Amino acid sequence: MNPVIHDWRGKRIWIIGASSGIGEETARLLLTLGARVALSARKLAQLEKIAADYPMAEAMAVDICDHASIMSCHAGLMQKWGSIDLVLIVAGSYNEMRADSFDMAAVNRLIDINLRGVYQCLDVILPDILQQGSGGIGIVGSVAGLSGLPKALVYGPTKAAIINLCESLYLDVRPKNIAVYMINPGFVETPMTEGNDFKMPALISAPEAAVAIVKGMQKGDFHIHFPRRFTNWLRLARLLPYRSYFYLVHKVTGL
Repeated sequence: MNPVIHDWRGKRIWIIGASSGIGEETARLLLTLGARVALSARKLAQLEKIAADYPMAEAMAVDICDHASIMSCHAGLMQKWGSIDLVLIVAGSYNEMRADSFDMAAVNRLIDINLRGVYQCLDVILPDILQQGSGGIGIVGSVAGLSGLPKALVYGPTKAAIINLCESLYLDVRPKNIAVYMINPGFVETPMTEGNDFKMPALISAPEAAVAIVKGMQKGDFHIHFPRRFTNWLRLARLLPYRSYFYLVHKVTGL
């Protein structure tokens, strides 16, 4: 559904949300494969620490909630590189929430980071990538966006929106020779999940997630999801009648 990538050497890749977890490990893997990678996030010191290990790495601070920050970083990269081959929007946040602990401030914070921030990135990158008529955009969502789950009253809907966004974006830009990668992880061992107080089925490490992402892009996949022993179960579950789906979720989670 997207072009196959045979060689990462010399590819210019901007990863937004690269200071830890999936973003960091994906950056490290792509750098070892010969790509030029700009690592962006709010924590510049952490980015510089990672970049110090790789001559082809750039560390550039970005706040996904700050449109001017994204514009400034993008302008700097365009001046330095001339064009960008791939943008990976990995930045995101999680806040456990159920109906009896509803918190509007947390709702707004997650919408700003997980959804509005993605749109702000697209606002900045789309004009140039459309003009150059090549390249790719990858957005990290979550299988939590496939259907409703306990404790995901805000996180799940933001990721459901990302799934719809990626599908719509693909329809718009793929005919213009631009790749779109919808990346839906299951449970990955990262700083974002370390506070979870429930069992996380099929939990994998961040380096394993990075390998799955890079392999998926290499193959030209649109929907990159992992680990498949877990994500395929959720994809199947969303096809069940609601009575069966809700019963199954309650039985499996105990919630």
